[in-house]
Amino acid sequence: MSQLPVIGMMIGDPAGVGPEVCVRTAAAPELAGVCQTVLIGDLGVVRRAAVVCGLNLRFEPVSDPSQQLPAGVIGVVDSGGFDVERCEIGKASADSGNAVLQWMARGEELGRTGRLQGLVMGPVETASLKATGKIKDIDELQPTGTFMLRMSGKLRVVPLTEHVPLNDAIAMATPERIFQVIEMANASLRAWGFETPRIAVAGINPHAMFPQDHERVGPAVEKARARGIAAQGPLVPDAVFRQCMQGQWDVVVTMFHDQGQIAVKTVGFEGACTVYIGLPFVMLNVPHGTAYDIAGRGVAQHASMLSAVRTAALLAPGQPLAA
Repeated sequence: MSQLPVIGMMIGDPAGVGPEVCVRTAAAPELAGVCQTVLIGDLGVVRRAAVVCGLNLRFEPVSDPSQQLPAGVIGVVDSGGFDVERCEIGKASADSGNAVLQWMARGEELGRTGRLQGLVMGPVETASLKATGKIKDIDELQPTGTFMLRMSGKLRVVPLTEHVPLNDAIAMATPERIFQVIEMANASLRAWGFETPRIAVAGINPHAMFPQDHERVGPAVEKARARGIAAQGPLVPDAVFRQCMQGQWDVVVTMFHDQGQIAVKTVGFEGACTVYIGLPFVMLNVPHGTAYDIAGRGVAQHASMLSAVRTAALLAPGQPLAA
């Protein structure tokens, strides 16, 4: 068994750049001594991606992600059933969508059963997923009972809601939901090595100056503090992100998607990643899409995937991210 954390990379939509950035990351010398990586996808797809990228790599199918392979050999958890010859690069298809759903389920199973310490999801294509008839909205892929923590450098943000209209998002910002996110963020950061996470809770409105801010955020923060959680709020939304970057806070709970997402992507798009909190293992995804327009050309950059894998490896053993 490997003494390093085992991090799986689900290769994403096989017709996009996901396989390319995954094989580049698996071969990256920067990960030596950091983690053991394994790809989750199709052997034929990753071999094709390596050729496209001009990489002379060896791949072997594995059933146990922690299986030790000879130096220079990359393991692939291949569930079978995908025909790479039918997969046209740069084109959405139901075949690709079904493959992604299968690979995602396999990766999550490996994480939940402890055979992976971390899982990074490659970029998926909404059109391919919808073509399967099994998915109507991309948010259906989010594991039940989880929230998404975005991070870029020292900025960490957890929104209450994801892809819902703003009016609906505000309606969902109840004291109960706000407390749930505060509690989950606190538990996650403690698991990652923060002794007493400092949690900032943004207000809903400009300057957090309206009754709605205190009627909804206030009770949630008071309940959290009564349970020993170091939360404060409602705080002025336009100042709290800079405060977090300067080290005043460890994480910011925001009231809706764009309130925090704009800050994260402005601070550092390339190095940003998303962590699903509320799972018994570390699960992340990368902030870019399938980039069909450049897929198959071998020019896709793997910086975001590399950053996500490094982050997964750092979080998996519970080392303090604040260091």
